[in-house]
Amino acid sequence: MFGGLQTLIMFVLTTGCFVIQAWALIDCLRRPQRAFISEGKKTKKFWGILLGVFVLVGFTGLEPPLGYGMLGYTALFVTIPAFIYFADVRPAVAPYGFGTGGSRGSGRNSGGW
Repeated sequence: MFGGLQTLIMFVLTTGCFVIQAWALIDCLRRPQRAFISEGKKTKKFWGILLGVFVLVGFTGLEPPLGYGMLGYTALFVTIPAFIYFADVRPAVAPYGFGTGGSRGSGRNSGGW
């Protein structure tokens, strides 16, 4: 009776989790390497590999019509590294901006008020 509704809910949840994972990976790859080192976080390479692996796992967990739904509810738990990145790492490296140069990428105490 509610099978279609349950399938729709799982589709929305797994797709949302995958989008969050991909967003975390893209954000990580855009940050400068020195920001991670300066803030005492693991290296950019570590976070890039970790988030990349979990994006691939999240991709396999997408529900139909985007995937086969191979992971079931486990697909929701593979978003945890992305949440850790957004809660801990991203706020620390965000002041360094994107890329390797420019005025935004000159460190925490770069100008402003």
